[in-house]
Amino acid sequence: MDDRYSRQILFAPIGAGGQQRLAAARVTVVGCGALGTAQADLLARAGVGRLHLVDRDFVEASNLQRQTLFDEEDARAALPKAVAARARLGRVNSAIRIEALVADLIPANAEELLAGSDVVLDGTDNFETRYLLNDWAVARGVPWVYGAAVASRGMSFTVIPGETACLNCLFPEYGREGAAVHETCDTVGVLAWTVSQVAAVQVAEAVKLLVGARSSLRRSLWSADLWRNEFRELAAPARDPQCRACGHREFVHLEGEARAAVTLCGRNAVQIHEHRRQLELAALAVRLRPHGEVRANDFALRFLPLAALGASDAPGKIEMMIFPDGRALIKGVADAGLARSLYARYVGA
Repeated sequence: MDDRYSRQILFAPIGAGGQQRLAAARVTVVGCGALGTAQADLLARAGVGRLHLVDRDFVEASNLQRQTLFDEEDARAALPKAVAARARLGRVNSAIRIEALVADLIPANAEELLAGSDVVLDGTDNFETRYLLNDWAVARGVPWVYGAAVASRGMSFTVIPGETACLNCLFPEYGREGAAVHETCDTVGVLAWTVSQVAAVQVAEAVKLLVGARSSLRRSLWSADLWRNEFRELAAPARDPQCRACGHREFVHLEGEARAAVTLCGRNAVQIHEHRRQLELAALAVRLRPHGEVRANDFALRFLPLAALGASDAPGKIEMMIFPDGRALIKGVADAGLARSLYARYVGA
């Protein structure tokens, strides 16, 4: 056994047997942003034998404050995040297999990207992808660990299909929040240490699953606010027999029925159609004004971001028309995945 793991093996609940199980395991990290890079770094150092990193985005300077696997050269080269992460982790642990999958997780490729995973970790930034991940995991019986971080707050929950509630049991009414305006990392920021704590909780749960220590799993919804010094564990609800996903086994996201983006042929635009989500445009306008040009009335909000995913330093190249029912027309892009990222970044998940 490689001496690098000696301190981990000394921890009795893992031991030599647990280390061997880690070496034989395959973990998929969906999203190589702040959470995903922290997760992948911990998993590689722990000796997980096969890491699959899924991300469609590229490195930019604003990532460096919290996305721990990247440096300034990665940002200058605009490397795909999964590729840059693989290169860094290969120098951390050359004995494990790391695969970089530069792709947007969608229904058409979910099986290809996730099949064979022993555990999947959530490093995403939007609920559409999380519900797709939840559908796939419940359908295939694969455990996954939800995580989210924004500003100084974070939360996590471990989903074990057939044993625990799934994400749809926890948050069955997503998209029906009335006039709520959602915070995102790009509008209210995010603290690196919050990200690190959420990722640590997620990886701890993943390792417990991989070494067979299920009695030590957290069976609660964990949350923390590191600025306010608030820490909570809320008892998770029991599995809902009426749950669309784990109760009735209706996997609408996996089957592509709930996709929220449509590319408009010939218009260099994508429509996001979140019809079940009501937005208060006046409140959204207040939140977006520091980040670009905003014009709003009772019927629509027009937003030109100052810098959208590295596209430009000046407004005008990308334009978002956002409507009260949650629908948005995003001009200047033809890639549905990029449009969803913009929507999640500025409107919220």
